[in-house]
Amino acid sequence: MAIADIKAFSEKSKADPELKEKLLACMKIREILNLAKEYGFELDEVELYPPNEPQFTDAQLSEKMAKALLRV
Repeated sequence: MAIADIKAFSEKSKADPELKEKLLACMKIREILNLAKEYGFELDEVELYPPNEPQFTDAQLSEKMAKALLRV
C-alpha cells in the first residue's frame, strides 16, 4: 500500500499547484513526509528510496531530493 500512497501523493501534486510548489520547496525527506501527512497521505520513508521504482519526476522535486530519490 505504501507505493500506492506515494503514487497518489505524486499525482495529487501534479494536479494541485499549491502542493506542487510546496513539494518543490522540500529539501529533506522529513519535509516531504510531513507535507504528505498534511494532505492526508501516510508515506513510508523506506519506500521512497531505490531500489523501489520512483513515483516522482525531477520536475516535482528540488534538485537535492531528485538526486536522493530518482537515482540521478
